[in-house]
Amino acid sequence: MEHSAEFISEIDLIVGPRGQRRWPDDLKARIVAETLVEGATVNAVARRYDLRPNHLSEWRRMAREGKLILPAVPEDIEFAPLVLQEETRVDAPVGGGTPDVIRGEVTVRLDVATPASRIAEIAHALNVAT
Repeated sequence: MEHSAEFISEIDLIVGPRGQRRWPDDLKARIVAETLVEGATVNAVARRYDLRPNHLSEWRRMAREGKLILPAVPEDIEFAPLVLQEETRVDAPVGGGTPDVIRGEVTVRLDVATPASRIAEIAHALNVAT
């Protein structure tokens, strides 16, 4: 199995007495920026630098939170905000009953013949309405 790693100078990377590597923030930022290029994956970039992907994902989180300043990032790259919503539950009928869409204290009882796409529309509408 062939393995190649990106060359990093000793100036960039700090290796401790027990072989542990410490990555300066500017080097972390350059590596994170590579993951933002179209077609790049965290796993591939991590492999190139002999990193664990979870370390690189943590650095990406730091960048999203503004704790790690990235070098010039292409203008068309954005981090999308994560929006959490209360879960809307669809109770499947047991033994031929009617499906119920439940959101908080609201219950919408539907006909058995209601198509799944319509159930999804109703569930989405309940999420938007609250």
